[in-house]
Amino acid sequence: MDEEDIDKAVMAYLRKKGFKDAERVLQEEQNRGSSAGSRTDPEIAKQILTFADSGDGPSQYHEGYSKLRSWCYGSLDLYKDELLRVLYPVFIHSYMDLVGKGFVQEARRFFNCFRDDHDMMYKRDLQKFEGLLTPLHLEEMEFASSLKQSKVNVKLCQYSYELLLQYLQRSQSLTMLGIINEHINFKVYPGHPSSISDDFEAVSLIGNSLDMAKQINQKEVHWGLLEDSIEERFEKQGALASDLEKMDAENKEVDGEDNKRKSVEGNKQSVSGKKTKKEKVVGALGKTVRSETSTVSVAPRVKPELTLPVTSPDEEESILEDLRIRVQLNSLALPSVSFYTFINTHNGLNCSAVSHDGGLVAGGFSDSSLKVWDMSKIGEQTASTDAQGENVAPQNGHVLGSEERKQPYTLLQGHAGPVHAASFSPDGDYILSSSSDSTIRLWSTKLKANLVSYKGHNYPVWDVQFSPVGHYFASSSHDRTARIWSMDRIQPLRIMAGHLSDVDCVQWHANCNYIASGSSDKTVRLWDVQSGECVRVFVGHRSMVLSLAMSPDGRYLASGDEDGSIMMWDLSSGRCITPLLGHTSCVWTLAFSCEGTLLASGSADCTVKLWDVTTSAKISKVDEGKSGGGSRLRSLKALPTKSTPVYNLRFSRRNLLFAAGPFLRGT
Repeated sequence: MDEEDIDKAVMAYLRKKGFKDAERVLQEEQNRGSSAGSRTDPEIAKQILTFADSGDGPSQYHEGYSKLRSWCYGSLDLYKDELLRVLYPVFIHSYMDLVGKGFVQEARRFFNCFRDDHDMMYKRDLQKFEGLLTPLHLEEMEFASSLKQSKVNVKLCQYSYELLLQYLQRSQSLTMLGIINEHINFKVYPGHPSSISDDFEAVSLIGNSLDMAKQINQKEVHWGLLEDSIEERFEKQGALASDLEKMDAENKEVDGEDNKRKSVEGNKQSVSGKKTKKEKVVGALGKTVRSETSTVSVAPRVKPELTLPVTSPDEEESILEDLRIRVQLNSLALPSVSFYTFINTHNGLNCSAVSHDGGLVAGGFSDSSLKVWDMSKIGEQTASTDAQGENVAPQNGHVLGSEERKQPYTLLQGHAGPVHAASFSPDGDYILSSSSDSTIRLWSTKLKANLVSYKGHNYPVWDVQFSPVGHYFASSSHDRTARIWSMDRIQPLRIMAGHLSDVDCVQWHANCNYIASGSSDKTVRLWDVQSGECVRVFVGHRSMVLSLAMSPDGRYLASGDEDGSIMMWDLSSGRCITPLLGHTSCVWTLAFSCEGTLLASGSADCTVKLWDVTTSAKISKVDEGKSGGGSRLRSLKALPTKSTPVYNLRFSRRNLLFAAGPFLRGT
């Protein structure tokens, strides 16, 4: 082989490995060799070609990654956290390269040898890749194809980046160098290194291209509330009552001198006459008139895209009654909590749901059953979940048994697999349940019978949620889709496809024009219900998204993940406002208070935490534009249970917080 052939071979290899300036790289190596005076140009090229030939062998991946891993773990503690960020993308692309080249046995040994390093943070991803056995599997796996087509963003400080470059030059491992050059995009920033636990954008390992996500997030989102809603009419009546109070006060000042001249009896009659006029309005609104403007009252109004059901007069009156006596919550006035504890479930409880007024509580079980308790038939119990002598429910708690002779409940049977989710309609007359049997069932709480079975998903349905107005509902499934349904049709109205893995949870927007979906692909998406189009992609979670909650004004979305992190998103901009850290395990449920000032979160770590949303939004605006996003806040209060993970949270229309979960013995 002459010098020209060697040069061509080396340049071809460098191009194959992703080096765009192959000629420049080769020239630099030759110049470096000439200056040393120890080797000729052909000798240098032959050495590079030797690496090229051996780089295709499976041993080069194992040896190269092992050396890179040892170097990262042996680095100074100040830079170790940042340098370790490089390992996972190199690991996963090395594994895919081995499978793609047909070295299946070597790929399995490589995978099993190093997977423990990444099992804690990327367990879900590893479970997917574990099933790759042939190059054909790799081609058919959408998640793997998406990773190969898009680069991983890794954030490093300037000095960490220089340390990595120096190591790669010394190691002479073209295999590792090629993977890093082809699949990693370094985001280098000046200053001191940051801990990976303090930076949610340190490693963006996602299937979606970030450019595509940014393009989607440019779309317009109308996040306001529905126009002419019951809440809006109530707010207008409240403003009218406030104006009448001001007029009444002004009249009293003007007539003050005249009133002093009148007799005591006449004065009483005058005041009584004025009160009679005011009471005509205040009597219809309740004794409390809001003096503070909530986030809901200032939200813009939008028109509905769906045909909304008509609210019955009785239901409307019930809603108005709840609004009249609603407790206003803030960081100084925290909610009362009513906790429903399931006992004797023997790890069979998969989900729970509470009706809007707390009158009905449902549980979905692994034996395919759905059980509904009527709380009007159950007396208050004092043996609620307590921790260190204090109930998690300061006012009251309830214990729900799984044996009929102890507690009355309605047994609803029909599913052929474990029940994973349940949702009450706004009026409490219906309840939906979803199951591993791929179906969704609609039950009547009054008739205590199954009305409809909805079939459309092809795999287990992980979540189902009624819309805020009833009639419509959304579901999410292992088939990687979210779907919108109506009670009167057995086929879905819309199918939302785009997630790269299971869609684990769904949540309706307050105006019913959008739904949000959280997925095992670590992203949250917002969908337009009319077009079925994705209008937002939220990227930042480092584990599967398990729970969602929409603020009452429709502007913010909260999402909780498997690692215990909570992210607050601004729908209008698509940005993360602030991460909320404090839970030590999965965040299974989230709920906003009715005026949008507080966020409640429930976790597998057996705590309910309360967060000040208003302060979060204010601080994020101050910090907007700074690196790392918004500021991180602590929770206002943590309410621990003794041994009860929190499966479900819900604020009633009166701002009482309902919580539910199973008591786990021996934990």
